[in-house]
Amino acid sequence: MSKKVRITLYLISLVISMGVLVLLIFNGKLLKTTASDEVEQQSEMETEQIESTENIIETEVEQESGEITTIVFAGDILIAAAMEQYYDAEGVGRIVSEELLTEMQNADICMVNNEFQFSNRGIPMEDKQFTFQTDPKYVQILLDMGVDIVSLANNHSLDFGTEALEDTFVTLDEAGILYAGAGDTKERAEQLQVIEANGQKIGFLAATRVIPVSEWNVEYRQPGLFATYDDTRLLECIREAKEECDFLAVYVHWGIEREAYPQEYQTDIAKNCFAAGADLVIGAHPHVLQGIEFIDGKPVFYSLGNYVFSQEIAKTALVKVEIYPDGEVSYRLIPAYAKGGKTQLFNGEEAEELFQYMNEISTGRVVDEQGNVYELR
Repeated sequence: MSKKVRITLYLISLVISMGVLVLLIFNGKLLKTTASDEVEQQSEMETEQIESTENIIETEVEQESGEITTIVFAGDILIAAAMEQYYDAEGVGRIVSEELLTEMQNADICMVNNEFQFSNRGIPMEDKQFTFQTDPKYVQILLDMGVDIVSLANNHSLDFGTEALEDTFVTLDEAGILYAGAGDTKERAEQLQVIEANGQKIGFLAATRVIPVSEWNVEYRQPGLFATYDDTRLLECIREAKEECDFLAVYVHWGIEREAYPQEYQTDIAKNCFAAGADLVIGAHPHVLQGIEFIDGKPVFYSLGNYVFSQEIAKTALVKVEIYPDGEVSYRLIPAYAKGGKTQLFNGEEAEELFQYMNEISTGRVVDEQGNVYELR
């Protein structure tokens, strides 16, 4: 083989080798690029999955984080001379125990029956056995307890006359405490009170079936009270109120003092209130606990008794209402008593005895061992 031929073959071999090398390099880059793309695509898919999972978790958290609206109701409150002295000496903790204060203060809304006038004016009503009045400065006791709204529809809100009732309005207004069931006009006495909590509008109406003389009725005297001996107007107010709120509580002053069982007219009014649209009925005036009854699936607590009123209270209770984001509502009794002028929490056997007593005086068994209130089957 001549040198010329060898050189020619060498050059051809070299070209072929270089071509193969280039091809290998190109294929390597292609494989690397493909692998990189696959890794990148996998990473993007994983990222999307993570983001999707995060969205699901976030949605679940949002659903679970819907707040429960809590309302606490108490019965009759009277800030008498002894309570003023206790408060001056030791503060609100001398009047109500820490456990009960926590329930009242931590509630979104707390409502009581204000069984007296905030005033230093007026003349006590003649021939009335008990007349109640308290210096306006002691409205701070209600604030310390966490009270947001009171019922003034009762048989003591005009004990010292219209001037004292006007002082009561001013005192509560200045303290930022709402009041229902009384007013300087008929419209104000019947007015729905609404408190917004956790995106829900909670409505409150109050009326009395117990007044010493007809002149206390706001229809005959202004200022005066929303009386409901004929419940026609109360039912109209309930129907109107349901268009403005998500949950409606009606606080009624009624019944016979020291009587554990409701009168027939109390049940009739409660039935009418629920038929008109009320979600809950709370009662006061008997000064003792009365039973509980479910009417069309909704509860009436006929009387919560005295809460802060006298030195000794054998049995009383707070009603704790919890309204869930889905509209479900739960009820629980928080059992209490007063000794030495201090309202305190019942525990253990004493609490169970109170729950058992409530079942005895209620329509059906409605209270379980923890104080939860519902229609037990």
